[in-house]
Amino acid sequence: MIGHFLTRGLVMVFGYAYPAYECFKSVEMNKPDIEQLRFWCQYWILVAMLTVCERIGDTFVSWVPMYSEAKLAFYIYLWYPKTKGTVYVYDSFFKPYIEKHEPEIDRNLTELKTRAGNMFVLYWQRAASYGQTRILDILQYIASQSAPKPHTPSSDSAPHQRDAADAEGHPQVPPAPSSSAAVLRAQKAMLSQSLAMVAKSQTSNEVEMTETEPSGNPDPPPKEVVMEEDVKVYTRVRSRKAGDTSGQ
Repeated sequence: MIGHFLTRGLVMVFGYAYPAYECFKSVEMNKPDIEQLRFWCQYWILVAMLTVCERIGDTFVSWVPMYSEAKLAFYIYLWYPKTKGTVYVYDSFFKPYIEKHEPEIDRNLTELKTRAGNMFVLYWQRAASYGQTRILDILQYIASQSAPKPHTPSSDSAPHQRDAADAEGHPQVPPAPSSSAAVLRAQKAMLSQSLAMVAKSQTSNEVEMTETEPSGNPDPPPKEVVMEEDVKVYTRVRSRKAGDTSGQ
C-alpha cells in the first residue's frame, strides 16, 4: 500500500510537474525553439491520451505486478533528453492511427456536438418551463393569501346605498347573502315553526276543555243551601210572633 502511494506521487512529479516546468521554460524563452515547442506539444498529447485510457485500463491491469513502476518509467522515457521517446511513439503509432481514422473521428465529434447541443436545449426548455410554472404557482398562492376579505355592508350603510342607487336611476342589486346570514335565517324559520306548533297545541287543548264543561250553572254548595233554609225559618218565626202580638 505504501509503495502504491509512493509510486503515484512519483508519477505526478515526473509525469506532470517536471514536464510542465520544462514546457514553461521553452515557452517563455526570448526566442522560443519551434522544435522544442513541437516536442512538448506531442508529449502532452500522448499524456492526455494515456490519462484517458488509464481510467479504464487501470481497472483491468492494475493488478499486474510492477504496473505502477512501469507507468512511471514510461513517462520518464517520453521526456528524457537522451531517449526522446515522445518523437518515436508519436510518429510511429499515434500519428498514423489518427490520420487513418481522422474523417470518422471528425464525423463522430460533429454528431456528438449536435446531440449534446440538442439535449442541452431540450433540458433547458424543460427546466425553464418547470421553473416558470412553479414561480406562477408561488405568486398565485401569495396573492390568494394576501387578498383582502370581502366586506359585508352593515345595516347603517344599506339606506345610503339604496338612496345612491335610486339617485343614479339603477335598481339596487341586493348583496349576496353570506353563509352566516343564511344560517341565522334558517334558525329563525325553525324557531317560528316551533312556536307556531306550540301555540296550535295550546289552542287545541283549550277547545277540548271547553267542550267537556257541562251547560248551565252547577248546584250551589251545601253550605249555601243550609243558610238559605235558616233564613226562611227565621222569617217565619218572626212573622208568627208579630201576628200574635197584634191579636192581643
